[in-house]
Amino acid sequence: MLPSSNALFVFAAAARNGSFTAAAAELNVTQPAVSRMLGQFEEHLGVRLFDRKAGRAMLTEEGELLYRRVLEGFRSIETGLIEIERRRKGTETVTLSVSSAFTTHWLMPRIDKLQRSFPNVDLRFQLISGALRGPVENVDLGMRFRDRDEPYSGGTLVMKEVMLPVCSPTYMSEAEPAEGNTIIRLAETPGDWAADYPSFLTRRRGPAKSLSFSDYAVVVQAGLLGQGIALGWLTVASHWLLTGALVPASDTLTTTRRICEFLPPRNRPMRPIAAEIRDWIIAQMRNEIAQIDRLYPKLGAMAACY
Repeated sequence: MLPSSNALFVFAAAARNGSFTAAAAELNVTQPAVSRMLGQFEEHLGVRLFDRKAGRAMLTEEGELLYRRVLEGFRSIETGLIEIERRRKGTETVTLSVSSAFTTHWLMPRIDKLQRSFPNVDLRFQLISGALRGPVENVDLGMRFRDRDEPYSGGTLVMKEVMLPVCSPTYMSEAEPAEGNTIIRLAETPGDWAADYPSFLTRRRGPAKSLSFSDYAVVVQAGLLGQGIALGWLTVASHWLLTGALVPASDTLTTTRRICEFLPPRNRPMRPIAAEIRDWIIAQMRNEIAQIDRLYPKLGAMAACY
């Protein structure tokens, strides 16, 4: 569909600079050559890509559409070239599609340990701020939840979906609280999760208030800062439970019908290095749940999670 692949480079330079003259200088050609090539390109496509006014070249609506796609293509090519260079030097890049909460509160505290275990891996992240949904594509590994009744999708079990109300020790130990509990919610959580727990282990008995956030990473952060009681997914909160930065606000775990899995990309085969990182994360998490089981035996965390 192109008269010449060079037309894309000339088009991108003119669009980026907003000037045929500047594009010509960047490409080390003459301004008439740029104008002639872009004129032929527009004639071939049957649309105008630029509005030429007072020495400026402004993209039309069709030009904006094409420019976005051309940039995506060039960036993809650049990513491939970088990956080839890193492989030549013995370094591999692994991209994980995970929640911002898992990355912030589980993975970041362990990132040095992970990098020591995989010294020749550069990590990249596709972060999801809300619920872990959507296809796993154009990445190496994706964490997702699915209902146990749904068909098997080729994933590897991380753990069952297990949740526990958590809060900071300061919030828990306040001797004479003047107000009732503050319930910290994830905006996408259906219903009133706190109503499923007849009582919390805090001394607060007044009417409850609530805070609601669309990003679960902020929900956990608010709990860490002593702002209230959050519903802690163990796939995210286990580190803080072990360090004591968060403590159980209830003796009862909640296990749903969902399971947490690591899925391979559906549009390319799983790379061996991605499988190794997957297995490392799962082993670390299982070890932590075992430690939580010993720290809080009443919860029965291991039995609930696996």
